[in-house]
Amino acid sequence: MSVLKMKLHWQILIALVLAIVIGLLIERDTGLFGVTLYGIFAFLGELFLNALKMLIVPLIVSSIIVGVAGIGDSSNLGRLGGKTIGYYAVTSLLAILVGLLVVNLMQPGVVEGTAEEVFGLSASKSDLEAQFADKGATDIVEIFLRMVPTNVVAAAAAGQMLGLIFFSLLYGFFITRLKGNYAQTQLDFWNGVFEVMMKITELVMRFAPIGVFALVAKTVTDTGLEAFGPLALFFFSVVIALAFHFFVTLPLLLLIIGGVKPSRHYRAMGAALLTAFSTASSSATLPVTMECVEKNAGVSNRTSSFVLPLGATVNMDGTALYECVAVMFIAQAYGIELGFSTQLLIVILALLTSIGVAGIPAASLVAIAIILSAVGLPLEGIGLILAVDRILDMMRTAVNVFSDSCGAVIIAKSEGETGILENDGPIPARA
Repeated sequence: MSVLKMKLHWQILIALVLAIVIGLLIERDTGLFGVTLYGIFAFLGELFLNALKMLIVPLIVSSIIVGVAGIGDSSNLGRLGGKTIGYYAVTSLLAILVGLLVVNLMQPGVVEGTAEEVFGLSASKSDLEAQFADKGATDIVEIFLRMVPTNVVAAAAAGQMLGLIFFSLLYGFFITRLKGNYAQTQLDFWNGVFEVMMKITELVMRFAPIGVFALVAKTVTDTGLEAFGPLALFFFSVVIALAFHFFVTLPLLLLIIGGVKPSRHYRAMGAALLTAFSTASSSATLPVTMECVEKNAGVSNRTSSFVLPLGATVNMDGTALYECVAVMFIAQAYGIELGFSTQLLIVILALLTSIGVAGIPAASLVAIAIILSAVGLPLEGIGLILAVDRILDMMRTAVNVFSDSCGAVIIAKSEGETGILENDGPIPARA
């Protein structure tokens, strides 16, 4: 099998191993014909990050507008839709808060030494500290003021994503209120923009192995393996937070609100969870998820066919949790202590971006770039987490899918459906 025909995650893994080996073997001044390898790594890494930044504005605008307009146009957006969206918002928020608590307790990015010495980051700590020095509880008001920008184009250019997201939510909602052909014309246009952005994103992600290689090789050349201690702690911080949400928060919701035994639901969803873990895609897992929820859990097709496709698009508990932990880790790596208002902004943006960009490849990288830009942290920090992103992507996708299935069960029970998870074995699907 040629390298080009390998799955992307294998290419990234090979790039990661090569980057560590080469980074350990060379020095900063090692080069050929007057060009240092370190300079080449820095150039390629920055080029990859620039490509990610290029996607942010058109991708988030088109994805949110299409998503909101599609939901609002559904005849099902009544009681069932309200319950579904409410459940997804609550579980995503709970996941983010769990991640925020864990990362503040474990502090994986807090190390002795400067960000440049330990992580190979170039941004000045003093400049960043000055930027965050005046942040306080009073800045909460500023968060809500930024939600309504005076000039949405200027807000996008300045990286003020909160205002852009709010504008996109309004735009998508009011598309559904247009009369005649205007609504369909608008929806067709934004669907076209979204599909184009998906194609460009796929193109950029084809070069992800090169970007990962360059960013990791640059870091290892600078710091050796010193940066991998905090990275391992970051990895376990995410795993602990995901595990808490998977084994504590969601089962409690099933037990208390749904009135069903969580152990039966774990057994019912086994095939879907394994598929989600192996593919790292909620959308690709959707057919298996629906089969498990209908045949094994006993949820009606009426409920599952609405709740699960919507969840595969907008309900990303694990992704939202990961975004929050990753941004906090990067801030800690720079030695920046974020205040309450900035952490609140991170929570809000993690919630909104997990909805807005969930359906795209490497959604978390784009979302993390959005949040870093919004809170004023350098995007080079993304290079810190690329080494462990793939395995964590597989884990958080399994959490995403499990949350979708829990929502289908809870909502079905609230709709008065019977026979749900009453047996340990598979249950025939109900019409």
